[in-house]
Parts: sequence; structure tokens; C-alpha cells
Amino acid sequence: MEEYLKQYERWLASDKVSAAEKAELASIKDNDDEIRLRFSNYLSFGTAGLRGVMKPGMNAMNVNTVAYATQALAALIIREGRAQDGVVIAYDCRINSRLFAETAASVLAANHIPVYMFDELRPTPELSFALRELQCVAGINITASHNPKQYNGYKAYWDDGAQLPPEHADVVAGVMASLDIFADVKTMDFGIALSTGKVKLLGRDMDELYLKQVEKQAVNPRAVRDVADKLKIVYSPLHGTGYRLVPEILRRIGLRMLYTVPEQMVIDGRFPTVEKPNPEYRQAFDIGMKIADEVGSDLVIATDPDADRVGVVTRTADGDFITITGNQMGALLLDYILTAYEETGTMPEVPFAVKTIVTTELAAKVCRAHGVTMHNVLTGFKFIGEVIKNYEAKGYGTFVLGFEESYGYLKGTYARDKDAVVAAMLICEMTAYYKGRGMTLSDALNALYAKYGYCYEANVEIYMEGLDGPARMAAKMDSLRAPAPTEIAGQKVVRFGDYQAQTLTDCTTGASEPTNLPASNVLSFTLENGDVIVARPSGTEPKIKFYFMLSGVDRADTEAKMKAYRESLGV
Repeated sequence: MEEYLKQYERWLASDKVSAAEKAELASIKDNDDEIRLRFSNYLSFGTAGLRGVMKPGMNAMNVNTVAYATQALAALIIREGRAQDGVVIAYDCRINSRLFAETAASVLAANHIPVYMFDELRPTPELSFALRELQCVAGINITASHNPKQYNGYKAYWDDGAQLPPEHADVVAGVMASLDIFADVKTMDFGIALSTGKVKLLGRDMDELYLKQVEKQAVNPRAVRDVADKLKIVYSPLHGTGYRLVPEILRRIGLRMLYTVPEQMVIDGRFPTVEKPNPEYRQAFDIGMKIADEVGSDLVIATDPDADRVGVVTRTADGDFITITGNQMGALLLDYILTAYEETGTMPEVPFAVKTIVTTELAAKVCRAHGVTMHNVLTGFKFIGEVIKNYEAKGYGTFVLGFEESYGYLKGTYARDKDAVVAAMLICEMTAYYKGRGMTLSDALNALYAKYGYCYEANVEIYMEGLDGPARMAAKMDSLRAPAPTEIAGQKVVRFGDYQAQTLTDCTTGASEPTNLPASNVLSFTLENGDVIVARPSGTEPKIKFYFMLSGVDRADTEAKMKAYRESLGV
């Protein structure tokens, strides 16, 4: 019998698998492809933790795979001699999130590791904050961020408040490979763990500490109050964890006319009002835009289910709404923050900002204009956190903003992950600033382009699902790596970056230099006209993402170039 079939039969026979799960597994007994998909491999553990579809099986999210990963994390903590420092656990609105959080807590308690678990759903950035505040060794957040409803995930954090560094993630993955998912996982009843104090609940006191730190990040605390009689903002948490703290922080900075989206204020892991609970998609704003038209608002803000990403649509001069992309919002926030510092004479000493290598170069132009250092890092907020930590170790420098193109932003060092709560506050403040000057965010964006030149960024995602998906993804990346293209759509490639080999190569001279970044399966192509194209496999989904960071005369010009580049690359 094939190994995957043996595993399938083992799950059917195990007393660790519930009757409902066994019934679901029995229903696929004649579907060999589905059995192979679920039982050929375990759900992989990486620096982003686990993420997958919720269903029984090794390669999926369920109580057994959550317990399995937590046992391996416990082994890392014990190996580091940090068991007494404890672990914080949070969870979002998704189906099974509370169950998975309790499962993880039960495993840690059984391993004699103290647990601090939030009493109800909380934003991801509050987990990062609480971990630092309580000086715990690690944190776990049960969330699949902005993925569709059938997904859930397991994000693991280390003592600095950032997600696990690669070396720790590798230890966890290695321990998992050595464990038996049923026989080697320690667990205890959650109720007993709670009643005996092995698990302690965190409540509103932690919220208050967190919100005080968020509010400190305001650049101009008077901005909203100065236009409070005419500033109207619509907000939606998309059924998730931002439902309470985002409105609260907006009220604290002086917003009086806040309109929420009633249907989407309902906590519901089925996300009944949206196809995908992702503020990158305009459809997520449909109901909010109707409310904005009714009340006369220029802005709609939406946060994703775990409130680490935030998206915006803003009114244009002709009365329509346009989406402000993650790249555009990051550049707008950076320009606003630095301009406000200069106008108020409060520019900090040695200011620095951080973005990822797949994020707009417009931000770098803004930093140069204001005399601020910009750092480029690999995709993932943990790398932004690493730059902050390095500055702290040196004892100088002031972090002004970190962001990535996928709608994640952070100001302040109280947390080490993207924070939609602080971002929503700053977006509201920035909107008020421009409101006082008779401008919308659309006007502000046009002014930014007028100053620095038109920029256009877009992503293309190539899904490669199924059993052969990983092999097809690897083959596509290899075809772009060796040999690397010398030109793309008639434009010479002047600089080629292979971040797995950790080299940046001048294609004219052949000279190479180190990236000075950790090894990662990412490729970048800088063209002779200044355009940049980056390719990287997703760490959480079966797809390759292509990032196009282009400049040109206007949108039509840049879109035409992108079309040509896609045809040339076959994407």
C-alpha cells in the first residue's frame, strides 16, 4: 500500500480524529487525488507559520496539525531555555479560530509553558504588542489574514514581536519532521489548564495599553479636530477583528462623524457580504461606498479580518471613487509624515524608513527629497522589524514608517508587525490634513505624481495548484533564473538580482555584489528605462507573484508597457 494511503487509513482509525472528521474522510474514499493531496505531505511550516484549507488530513488546517506544530514550537522554546517566559495566543473571527487557539494553549500548558490567551478575537498587531509588553518568548495567532473563508492559519512570533526568524522556523519544521502527529503531541484539557492557572486570559486592560501606544504615533494630533465638523469617514472591519479598536482610536483622535458598515460589523468567519475579505479588492467596498454616497463622505476605510492590512477608496474630483493601492498609500503616508514633521519642526534625529524590494520606488524618491534613509528588505514584515532591531542595538535612529505593497503599514516600535489600527488612524489624520486644504487623497496623490513623476505598480498572480503545483512553480522560477533574460519586451535588463544566490549582477559589466539580505527565492530585473520587475513564489499559497514597478508619462503609457512585459515573460 502506498504511504499516503497508509496515512489515510491511520487517520480513519485514530482516536485523536473526531467522528465528524472521520465521516468527512470516509466520504473521499474513492477520490484518490484528494487523498493523495491530503496525505502525501504535511502542511509545511515556514517563517509565515502554517496556512491551509480547513479539513481533516496532514496537509490541511485542523486540530491535529495545529497541535503538532505547537508541540514543535514548544520544543524550540524548551531548547532555548525560555519555557518560563510564556507564550501569548490570539485569534481572529474565522471558523475554528477559537478552537485552534485553545488547542495550541492546551499543548503549551501540557509542556509546562505558561499561556496568556486573549479572551476574544483581537487584531494581529495587538498580539505583537502584548508579546513585547509581557516579555514572553513567543506568540501564536490563529488567522489566515485576508484569505477566503475556507482557510485558516497559524502565525508564530518570537520575543521581539516579529514573526519567527528563518533559523527558528527551520528548527520548528525539523522537530515536526521527527514527531509522530498522534503519539508525540502532549495535550491537556483546556478547561483544566484555565482553572489551574496554566492559561491566563487577557482582556480590555491590554487593549488600553495598546491603544495608548497607537495614539502616540499621531503626527499632528490637532489635524482631525480642526476639521471635525466636516470630516466624514466610513469604516468596515469586513466582519473581523478591527470592529472595536479601529472605531475607538478614530474617536480618540477627534473624529466625530464616523459611519460604520452595519452588515460588516457583524463578526462572521463566513464573510457573507464579500467574495474575499480582502481590502485589496474593490468589491469589498461596495456597501461602504453606498453609505459614503448617502452621508457625503470622501473616504471609505476597510481592514482585513485580522486587522493588519488596511485599504481605502477615496473620492475624486468628478465625484467617483478610486482605490488607493498599497504602494500609493505607503508613499502618501510617508510624504505626509515627513512633511508634517518639517512643518512643525519636529523631524526626529536620524530618521529612517523601510520598505520591501517589491514595493514602489516612489517611496525612495520621497525619502531622498526629505533627507531620510530608506532601507529595502525582503518581503515579510519580520524583515522590517529586523531593521528596527538593528537600529535599536546601535542606539540611534528613529523609525518613521515601514510598509509593503500588500496594504501593510507600521509607525512606531511598540509592535513588529503591520498594524491596520495605527494605519487607519494615520490615514484619517492625513485625510483631515488635506481636507483642511480643500483636497481629497486623490488630489494629494496627483500632487505627489506632479512632484516626483507618474508611477504605476501592479501585481500578477499565476496560480499553480494541485499535486504538481510546487514542481511547476520551481520550473517557472528556474526558467527565469538560468539563463536570465537579457531583455524584456525590447528593454535591456541592466541589473539582475538573484536573492536565492544573494547576488546583484550588473548585466553590462558582469560584476556582481552581495544583496546583504537573507537567501530567498526571489528574482528581480531592472530595465534600462528604470522599470523593475520582481518574481517570487508565495509563502502561503500555490502561486508565483510578479510585481511590476513602472514609471511613465501617465497610466495609459505604463499599462501599455506592462502588457508588453507580460507577453514577453509569458505571464
